[in-house]
Amino acid sequence: MGIFDKIKHAIFGGPASAAQAAPTTGAAAPTAASAQSTPATTSTASTPSSSAAAPAASPVAASVDVTAILDQAVAASGQKLDWRHSIVDLMKALKMDATLAERKELAAELHYTGDTHDSAAMNVWLHKALLKKLAENGGKVPADLMD
Repeated sequence: MGIFDKIKHAIFGGPASAAQAAPTTGAAAPTAASAQSTPATTSTASTPSSSAAAPAASPVAASVDVTAILDQAVAASGQKLDWRHSIVDLMKALKMDATLAERKELAAELHYTGDTHDSAAMNVWLHKALLKKLAENGGKVPADLMD
């Protein structure tokens, strides 16, 4: 699993993250809650169970509030992290290794063409590229953070 996939999994996550993200998406909360309870109550019927699986995945893929999840991660960390401006702080908020080696690997995954020895320029590019990539993968990211 690559660095981007680890970040994406930390934000989009599995069923637990979907349940946390659903309330911030408004109308998606009842859908996610009912979809989570439906498989348990209708597990003997194969047709409803398979059709219930699609709605459970849909709200997560459609719109995950990246801002809310990262704000919550920062609050839980107990540190003063500025994930909105710093790739290092964003990775730390997700309890990930934010070393230069990890950021260089992420830069390679996201096809950074600049000089990886200029870590300041690379970090600025990485932050914007990462947020853009999260948005492309179903994350709700404010436009001002991707500019």
